[in-house]
Amino acid sequence: MAGVSELAQVPDDYGEVLEQLKTKVRGARVQATRTVNTQLLVLYWDIGRAILDRQDARGWGSRVIDRLAADLRAEFPEMRGFSRSNLHYMRTIAGTWPREAIVQQPVGQLPWGHLTVLIDKLDDHATRNWYAAAAVQHGWSRAVLTHQIRNHLDQRVGAAPTNFGDHLPPADSDLAHQLVRDPYVFDFLDINERVAERELEAALMTRLERFLLELGHGFAFAGRQYHFNAGGDDFYIDLLFFNWIQSRFVVVELKVGRFEPEYLGKLGFYVSWVDDNLRDHDRHAPTIGILLCAGRNDKVVRYSLAGTTAPLAVADYTYDTLPALVRELVPTDDELASAVDETITHLDADT
Repeated sequence: MAGVSELAQVPDDYGEVLEQLKTKVRGARVQATRTVNTQLLVLYWDIGRAILDRQDARGWGSRVIDRLAADLRAEFPEMRGFSRSNLHYMRTIAGTWPREAIVQQPVGQLPWGHLTVLIDKLDDHATRNWYAAAAVQHGWSRAVLTHQIRNHLDQRVGAAPTNFGDHLPPADSDLAHQLVRDPYVFDFLDINERVAERELEAALMTRLERFLLELGHGFAFAGRQYHFNAGGDDFYIDLLFFNWIQSRFVVVELKVGRFEPEYLGKLGFYVSWVDDNLRDHDRHAPTIGILLCAGRNDKVVRYSLAGTTAPLAVADYTYDTLPALVRELVPTDDELASAVDETITHLDADT
């Protein structure tokens, strides 16, 4: 009974100490996993380097690699990484990154499957390193990494025109730019035609998880058609988010048509209200607004942004995931209409 009594009378700070120790244990387990993963990648790099060196010096071919894969599997049957295809990946990775990169750079913190995605999907070394760093920073799964590469995330982050530099301190402006993409890709909506703004908004909400992924890391949903009252008048913000990484509110307005200058007036008003009424000025960074529209004239956008006092960005959205080079080969609606008009004109002339 004394033992039960002693357990019941725990010190006042016991819970705090327990949580601290749990955190240390979890951290140690994560660090141990990372260490094991890095050591495995170093081993794979060494195998790949050995293959490369002998290919250069003695002309090893595919048959020798096949034999090496079979012999390694026979010697180490408990290890599943010695397939023929993996040995070819080892060779490619050894030729792509130096050994010290596996130990010191983000690529060495990724699981093996992530590295094979970087090799399969990308050719440019700098781009591979960009995605490796992003995957480590945001904890992307292999599927998310593949999705982000397919949608050319590296080319879209920070690409939208903004006036952040005019209304935010330089360091904060740089951070805010990282929250904006251009264009946003909503291919997960399975929409093949223009829809009303409320329909687009509803479709995004039914696939909120995918929408948050497209917005970027750290976004939390705060409200749809967020209602507020100003001086007795009612207003509704299309979509309101909070980015907990940067600790700031982000107001998002959706437009199904091309950009019009008057859109920024309403968005700036919403941003100002959120900044005054929801933002904790001691803890939160300034609120920003993002206008999503289906097309824009960049010169009109630039003049419109210059005339606003709130930090705003204007970005396109698309349902199309065709690569940029392919999209350039696909005629626009205007081009198709022009071609049809020319054809009709020629037919009329012939008749």
